[in-house]
Amino acid sequence: MLYDAYEMQRSMLAGASAFANFSAGLLNNPANPFAYFGGGPVLASALEVFGHAAAPRGKPEFELARTTVDGRSVAVHEEIVLRKPFGQLKHFVRDGVTGGPKLLIVAPMSGHYATLLRGTVERMLPSHDVYITDWRDAKLAPLSDGGFDLDDYVDYVVEFLAHIGAASVAEGGDARPHLLAVCQPSVPCYAAAALMSADRHPNRPRTMTLMGGPIDTREAPTAVNTLATERPHAWFEQNVIATVPMLYPGAGRRVYPGFLQLAGFMTMNLGSHMMSHWEMFKHLVQGDDEGAESTMAFYDEYRSVCDMTAEFYLQTIDVVFQRHALPKGEMTHRGRAVDPAAITDIALLAIEGERDDISGLGQTKAALTLATRLPAKEKKYHMAPGVGHYGIFNGSKWRDRIAPVVETWIAAHAG
Repeated sequence: MLYDAYEMQRSMLAGASAFANFSAGLLNNPANPFAYFGGGPVLASALEVFGHAAAPRGKPEFELARTTVDGRSVAVHEEIVLRKPFGQLKHFVRDGVTGGPKLLIVAPMSGHYATLLRGTVERMLPSHDVYITDWRDAKLAPLSDGGFDLDDYVDYVVEFLAHIGAASVAEGGDARPHLLAVCQPSVPCYAAAALMSADRHPNRPRTMTLMGGPIDTREAPTAVNTLATERPHAWFEQNVIATVPMLYPGAGRRVYPGFLQLAGFMTMNLGSHMMSHWEMFKHLVQGDDEGAESTMAFYDEYRSVCDMTAEFYLQTIDVVFQRHALPKGEMTHRGRAVDPAAITDIALLAIEGERDDISGLGQTKAALTLATRLPAKEKKYHMAPGVGHYGIFNGSKWRDRIAPVVETWIAAHAG
């Protein structure tokens, strides 16, 4: 019933959004005298803000058409090199450019699309051959595709690394790619690296960069961590899991809806979001379209959400946030123990933001302590001063202060 009620509301708001945008356009029309005096500009701006906020959103595009390599502008196009039921491996091909370290960026499966890491990909493209995990919206996966849980996530990471490594060998390159995980995938990527190391897998990552990830959420707990621990596991199953309605291909699938995830994040910082929209309104009234468009672009991405399978969400709550299985040495993958001590030759970089309100300071750094047999010279910690969670992987601080640390680490451990 929850999902059906949401869909009814979304349909109603979609019509209201279209009408608001039409009305704003009419009021802003140069041929309309009300566009120049009275309350016309103010009303048009208010309608435009409402129309943008209420508009339905689908999966965004990366829209990374070009990059600069060695001072030369080159075209970029996307290729899907491996398809799985709940995600695909996307390759950003730089036309006419060969070589460069192969880098797998693992995007979060946390309610947002992989395009949330557009800025991450864009910054790494000039010097790296970039791949990314493009996760599927669970409501679009038919029941015939089966389930997807945390164990499957680990399997996907291993398979994606193996595919990239094999492709590199075919090109005469290094069999071991580099791995960068942002936020949520830090735990499954760490588990994948430990399992591949134990097996001496030829395509285990050469470096692994973990950014703002919940390796050990007992360190500096945030509001997100507290929410996950103050309620029993059964509460989440009973209150935040819904069934996909009949209008989607995944009808009947149990999911954690993206709209609930978004509502949770919005209410955590409701004052900030309200101020952002107020600033957008003022920019529009003042005719500062550029200032308003930057806010709109952020919310276009931020409010584009997708569903997660119920089994993945609930297993993550249990393993990562409630039992802290990885740092306690109790995490298993399909019945097999995940041993961080097996990591002996994967150079490990942990990055945290000083003002991160999602993964607190120390949660990602814990990854370095867990890898007890990894030499100290193969470990590095970087704390970015004045940086929040989103700023770790996007924006000017990421581009100018954090990305160079990642590039230097990868270059120092190239094969």
